[in-house]
Amino acid sequence: MLMEQATAVRKKWSAVCDSVIHEKPKFIKRTRDKMWFSNLETMSDILQIYQFTALKYIEDDGSVTLSLNEIDLIENGKDEQEVRLNMGKAIFEYALDYYNEYEMYSHSPNRKKHIPYIFKALIIDNPEQIGDMIQCQDGKN
Repeated sequence: MLMEQATAVRKKWSAVCDSVIHEKPKFIKRTRDKMWFSNLETMSDILQIYQFTALKYIEDDGSVTLSLNEIDLIENGKDEQEVRLNMGKAIFEYALDYYNEYEMYSHSPNRKKHIPYIFKALIIDNPEQIGDMIQCQDGKN
């Protein structure tokens, strides 16, 4: 791999940042630690294949429930528009909690697989947009 030493990166920090933003990501090594430094656009492109999908249920009272497939979240709303917003908010709140407690969550076997979805939600940074992008399939009541 093309690893740059952390001490060299530190000495030319501004140039490295400009390079990452305008050219390409960098691989950085500090002793035994290896890191990847990129801009958010590149990360967003990488995470594009990760989609939020949910089963949609129409309840007896006419309300709509979404059950997210990737993360164990369930939300209800009076209609699909409201439940999508509720789910977008729930995803974003969970992403913030996960990030704030990253060391714990990322080492939990049942939550480790959430990592790409967490970063996708954090990069989007808009609960309404997150809700709008959920791909729904009809569930069976």
